[in-house]
Amino acid sequence: MTTSISNTSINHYLDTQGLICPEPVMMLHRVIRKADSGEVIEILATDPATTRDIPNFCRHLGHELLTQETLAENVNLNVDPDEITIDSDNTAPMSVTLYRYLVKKKSA
Repeated sequence: MTTSISNTSINHYLDTQGLICPEPVMMLHRVIRKADSGEVIEILATDPATTRDIPNFCRHLGHELLTQETLAENVNLNVDPDEITIDSDNTAPMSVTLYRYLVKKKSA
């Protein structure tokens, strides 16, 4: 996972911020199915489970995880209040960690 990514060309972008397991991996699976062999997908995620799920996805299906990094911590995630049920009246945005992954589709 120590591949130089400075000259890596990204072919597909997947923004899964605000989504929770299993949605980020399901969306990655859909994008990877449509991608050509050797293409690179960038994934942005806020679900901490992706730190485990995306590497496992790559390992089990033979794709290459080029990089896995934490971009920022304590990022405010603005979520539609109608989409969440909370037991308090606190309307402040949720604070999350932003993760970034680069996945290269395996060669045929």
